[in-house]
Amino acid sequence: MISPKSMLQVPPPNCLYSAKYGQFLPVTTTTLSPKRTPPTLITTRSAKKTSRLIMGASASSFSADIGDVLSDVSIFTSAGEPIMFKDLWDQNEGIAVVALLRHFGCPCCWELASSLKESKEKFDSSGVKLIAIGVGTPNKARLLAERLPFPMDCLYADPERKAYDVLGLYYGLGRTFFNPASAKVFSRFDALRKAVKNYTIEATPDDRSGVLQQGGMFVFKGKQLLYSRKDEGTGDHAPLDDIFEICCKVPVA
Repeated sequence: MISPKSMLQVPPPNCLYSAKYGQFLPVTTTTLSPKRTPPTLITTRSAKKTSRLIMGASASSFSADIGDVLSDVSIFTSAGEPIMFKDLWDQNEGIAVVALLRHFGCPCCWELASSLKESKEKFDSSGVKLIAIGVGTPNKARLLAERLPFPMDCLYADPERKAYDVLGLYYGLGRTFFNPASAKVFSRFDALRKAVKNYTIEATPDDRSGVLQQGGMFVFKGKQLLYSRKDEGTGDHAPLDDIFEICCKVPVA
């Protein structure tokens, strides 16, 4: 039983009260470093060789045939032509970074698209195909492409969110407006302000349910998924420097 005397005690630092022993007992605490956890090295094995890839997020949550399932998804070019996922990059050995934006009217996605555009030359020179997909119709994609601007030949529209569903990306009111991960965008305020200089809300999907969709970042080699990261909230984007490092670690066939 807790005695009146013990209830009046001022607890010493790093101590918790024990009802069993009727006194304060010391506890051990661990201080976590604020430094960002470095990517984890994992080993992947193919039929030909064993290779070490630097991974920033797990791809193990997806089935081994996710590339095959995704390849049959039909989306649209920004010009309005239907296109299959399998036609976006070389499905044998081609390396592709697939960035799924939230929707074309999301200011944070304009910021991400701006970063992708600035990094495109670096990815191109390394033989990496850069692909950006957003929620909305092709005419909404063109608004972003023309006003940001952004290269239309690597911008695609997924109005029905087919790829997002296959990849199991987050969706909902809480993720969109109330997730703590969204606070990261405040550290990039200057980049965001620059990216939305010519922003228009007209790029928002006509189907307003699309504004609750979250995005993600994926790296493929052929149909093999090497890296996956789902955005936890609005503006929670994968660092492109980490993505580029992952691509550089992919072994040449």
